[in-house]
Amino acid sequence: MAGDPTTLLRASTAHSPSMAMLGRAGGGGPGGAPITDFCIPCNPHFPTPAMFERLAGSLRDILTYYPSDADTISAELCRTLGLNPQTVAMGNGSTELITWIDHLLVRDSLAVPVPTFGRWTDQPMETGKRVDMMPLAEAHGFRLDPDAFVRFVRARGSRTAVVCNPNNPDGGLLAKDQVLAVCDGLQDLDLVVVDESFLEFSDAPGRTSVAEEAVVRPHVVVLRSLGKNFGLHGVRFGYLVANPALAGRIRSMLPKWNLNSFAETVVFMLREHQEEYRESLRRARQDRREMTARLSTLPGLTVYPSQGNFLYVRLPVGVDGVALRDRLLAEHGVLVRECGNKVGSSSRFLRLVVRPPQDVERLVGALERVLYGGPVQGAPVRAPAAALGTGLGGAVVAGPGAVAAGAAGVPPGLRLVPASAPAPALWPAGPPVAASAAVPPAATAVPQAATAVPPGGAAPAPAVGPMAMARGYTSSGTAAVDRLVTG
Repeated sequence: MAGDPTTLLRASTAHSPSMAMLGRAGGGGPGGAPITDFCIPCNPHFPTPAMFERLAGSLRDILTYYPSDADTISAELCRTLGLNPQTVAMGNGSTELITWIDHLLVRDSLAVPVPTFGRWTDQPMETGKRVDMMPLAEAHGFRLDPDAFVRFVRARGSRTAVVCNPNNPDGGLLAKDQVLAVCDGLQDLDLVVVDESFLEFSDAPGRTSVAEEAVVRPHVVVLRSLGKNFGLHGVRFGYLVANPALAGRIRSMLPKWNLNSFAETVVFMLREHQEEYRESLRRARQDRREMTARLSTLPGLTVYPSQGNFLYVRLPVGVDGVALRDRLLAEHGVLVRECGNKVGSSSRFLRLVVRPPQDVERLVGALERVLYGGPVQGAPVRAPAAALGTGLGGAVVAGPGAVAAGAAGVPPGLRLVPASAPAPALWPAGPPVAASAAVPPAATAVPQAATAVPPGGAAPAPAVGPMAMARGYTSSGTAAVDRLVTG
């Protein structure tokens, strides 16, 4: 596998390979440049540099000594978050908690909308449970209808129901009363799980979470992530909130030292860094709005409204997501999540993690080169040499926004030369068009929550309603979704 990261990506199943695996396989940008990661959904603004320096200074002790027991670490987390320790169980990542929920609380069947986080479909099947999957309709922007989901669970006779809020990969968010309607409409089930792993990135997490309501319901568990929120996926920690009986049952099965010393160190740092954490979330939300607007200027791309720290994007008609992913990595050092291996999705979709504007410009420049063969006319003017580095293989293409060799904004000493044999564009539907020009029928934009105009003044693509989406619909690659859309 060494030296062949694209083979590693193609061999992955429901989850992407880790950055460590890609690194061992020779993954990286052209010439060994660092990868710009739009695949792993974590907070790019936290921890702060000062926190990283403090962690680095404590590295010897962190690695040398045992951590405190899980109860001690959980008690500190509860003091910071204002939770009752009796209602909390803390795990070595949210996936550990999903595993214990499946083993202890899921009897024979589980219902979940798809596409969604892969462990909610894979974990129960691995232990022989029946998984009832309700397809989310592309024509409706993958929005979940709570009443329809309750009817689906009733019709299938499922004993456990799961709702991810926001959902992964599309970022769709239900209001608090909608989530509680699902919980109370299914109160005779063994269990209803509300996975709020990405809720902190939404615009109003405090008004949307049902953690407070879960503790007074005997059948509801709320799952939360810390690694995603704090930008520390490598520190495996997450927690659940439930009534004391449910939380205590899971807590009693967890190993006494299931949390590592890195997790303990971070948890005990959080109380003094609450303001920095809140600021990181504010910046992440702004990044999402700007990235949504920026991607919406690309012809043929559909960007679905999201309240997570990722965007679900439908590619232009005829573009294969696998080929696009491989070329973005090999030619530009940009790693994206192609969703063909997600149940309920297809290779026409990418999930793109929200990143700061300078990284988004690198992504957009790479997409323009691979999809259209060059910059899209009417797109915001930028300096691709400074933003993209070697991602274009040293090529500067003609057109609006292009920078000539020696022009202002080009780093000193950087020599820009035309690429000798550029690869063909993946969407050869004619020359790049202005962002304001008409988009092909199947390449419509979904109504956007973001109204911000990106730097440079380019407006987002015009919004259209669900009926217009249905009229321009083409096969998603998933038969169940196609049937829902086409009737």
